[in-house]
Amino acid sequence: MRADARRNYDHLVATARAVFAEEGPEASLNEVARRAKVGPGTLYRHFPTRQALLVAVFRERIERLCALAEQSAAEPAGEALTEWLRALLVHARTDGGLSASMGDDPGFDCHARLIGAATGLLDRARTAGAVREGVEVEDLFQLVTGIAMTAPEGRGERLLSLALEGVLADRLRRPGPTRA
Repeated sequence: MRADARRNYDHLVATARAVFAEEGPEASLNEVARRAKVGPGTLYRHFPTRQALLVAVFRERIERLCALAEQSAAEPAGEALTEWLRALLVHARTDGGLSASMGDDPGFDCHARLIGAATGLLDRARTAGAVREGVEVEDLFQLVTGIAMTAPEGRGERLLSLALEGVLADRLRRPGPTRA
């Protein structure tokens, strides 16, 4: 892709992400083009269907989450896993409707990509003794998606912190209030 075409593509994806976050996955594609300050033809040249645009936005989010997992190699293992799970919670809360609107085949295996990123973080945390014995990747995804789907606005982070108290090894837990 030429540099100017790539810039247009990236700008359209960023604009679509913002529009979909505000108005949902059924937002007007003309609104995406208007906010991106391009004509509808430019939008449709890059993304001939709504599905193609949804997939591009979702793929960008998945790639960003996977990159975050890779970038955390310098952080202590338990902290890296915790911060990534917090980012996964944000993703699940903001992109849940987006993924549901894409159907079963977004053109890439986003679940496998996320599982791979989480597995690397969890394995590193296990090696460092940062998580309790028996914690599985599936447990972590179930915790995060369950919280994302059921927690009222503003409570997800608190509930995830409480859940992570059960995941982290005893020596890594933050001291809580003492009982009198």
